[in-house]
Amino acid sequence: MTLLITGAKIIDGVADKPVTGSAILVERNRIAAIGRQEEMDIPADVQTLDLSGKFVIPGLMNANVHLLVNTTLETLLRFDGRYEELITEAAQVALKAGMTTVFDTWGPRRALMAVRDRIDRGEAVGSRIRCAGNIIGFDGPFSGDFFGKAAEVASSWFVDRVNATWVENSGRHLMWMTPSQVGEEVAHYIERGIDFVKYGASEHGALAAGAFLQFSERVQRAIVEAAHAAGRTAQAHITTVESLRMAIEAGCDLITHCNMTGPVPIPDETLDLFSRTQSGAVIFPVTEAGLAHVKGAVSDHEWTMWAASDINARNLIGSGAPILLANDGGVFAPEILREPWLKATWNGMPEQEALGRLATGHFAWLRAMEEKGMAAMDMLHAATRNIARAYRVDHDLGTLEAGKIADMVVLDKNPLEAADHYRSIHLVIKDGGVVDLTHLPELPLLTKDLPPPLEEEANFKRLLHQGARLPGCPSCVSGGH
Repeated sequence: MTLLITGAKIIDGVADKPVTGSAILVERNRIAAIGRQEEMDIPADVQTLDLSGKFVIPGLMNANVHLLVNTTLETLLRFDGRYEELITEAAQVALKAGMTTVFDTWGPRRALMAVRDRIDRGEAVGSRIRCAGNIIGFDGPFSGDFFGKAAEVASSWFVDRVNATWVENSGRHLMWMTPSQVGEEVAHYIERGIDFVKYGASEHGALAAGAFLQFSERVQRAIVEAAHAAGRTAQAHITTVESLRMAIEAGCDLITHCNMTGPVPIPDETLDLFSRTQSGAVIFPVTEAGLAHVKGAVSDHEWTMWAASDINARNLIGSGAPILLANDGGVFAPEILREPWLKATWNGMPEQEALGRLATGHFAWLRAMEEKGMAAMDMLHAATRNIARAYRVDHDLGTLEAGKIADMVVLDKNPLEAADHYRSIHLVIKDGGVVDLTHLPELPLLTKDLPPPLEEEANFKRLLHQGARLPGCPSCVSGGH
């Protein structure tokens, strides 16, 4: 297919300001030329898109998503054997929201790779997926690293089946091994076809709010070396200032949610280390309204962590580190979004502020960084060029230049004037073709509404239907004698 895009202002991710008076010629799936239309050699069968008054930017990217993040017991039971359908649905949600490429940093490897390959072959519609499979060193969804309570009620057969689907040979057993042994196991995991490596520099938070270190400095270097030897990038999950420092010094190409360092802000020397190494700083920022919501929902101790993460996000803006847009984005079933415990997380915020929503969280990210003082062009780079560079795919993606894959988002409003203008999506172009966004996702599963109430629900009387407590001793009610 040959496509000629005319009339729009082009924000290519290379120039310092929008380019006017130029057209974009797309042949097959790549940009053949950008320049004045009269100077181009345009084929006779070209399809012309007049986008006068619009703004064309590179396809948006997301450095950290989880296309199958809804790993509750009921969801994985309901969709056992259908993980690929859930991942496809999520990839289509991402594409509809302007993200032409997403990097999945934790999920079931085989299912992710299957959907990745179908999309790459043009057999399915969706964001381009690149995936890490499991986080090296972490156990599966039904473990202490994530949702351990599921193991208390589900059969050991199903628990083991789910955990094995995520973990394979990349789990917590590596913590007992020497650096060279860990490197060998990581190399074997890479051979199964993952696109990049992610490992836990610190634990996931189930035991000590993320304070425990997962791997020694020697082991972290061995993991990064195994990734680089296989031509893959390496990144780390961090939750403390020391795990952050260790991951940068280990040679990680990018650091996931690097602004989340518990109650302690990132020291100046580590900010300088970021700048010197140019390791990608994957930031999870929260808007002012989102922070206000969380402050009213969490304990004072928890709030110290949220406050420190906000300080870190602000300090990283001026640090010289390349900043990357990411949000742990995923699709959550409607019944999960109703749960009271969600209120104290970034997914329980009002829709406009909820960072972790795959369909809208990247818009909240951009507004949050705008509030914290990040320059408009720097935000565009964080959502495009910086991610492509960190993952070493910038030869194909991240900017609008001749020879690169033709991934673009067309906006009705100038994104350099306000972060909320990224929401004004007019159309999405991926691999040189205009995407039909109307019917995405094609097979709603987690994105569909809850079924209507049962007839019996109208007659249902709860044990404590007049309130959460009976009058009397709280210890007696809770059985806490």
